[in-house]
Amino acid sequence: PPTSYLGGWPAFCVSLGFIGMCTFLVGELASLFGCVVGIPDAVTAITVVALGTSLPDTFASRTAALNDDTADSAIGNVTGSNSVNVFLGLGLPWIVGSLYHMFAHTGDGRYHVPAEGLGFT
Repeated sequence: PPTSYLGGWPAFCVSLGFIGMCTFLVGELASLFGCVVGIPDAVTAITVVALGTSLPDTFASRTAALNDDTADSAIGNVTGSNSVNVFLGLGLPWIVGSLYHMFAHTGDGRYHVPAEGLGFT
């Protein structure tokens, strides 16, 4: 829907739905590819997530570098996007998990992750 309808909320919700469907599709295709090639799901997931977060930033940085004389915006884009990827992509799930285990009143309240593999974190 056009963004002029209802303040853009229908367009926003439809966009979120398409992002969810694309994420599901990419996840399923990555899982099938890993199964066919014989790559564990954890390795396939990390590789696809790395490509999915870094490739758009690469094109944005290239565009910024071509359109700017000093390429300052390209460096800022790389630094900012990597910071967001690290701090939100790693930090936010751990904070949510820690808060859940702190307030769930199960066990001793500590967030314990067994060191059996990346798939269990």
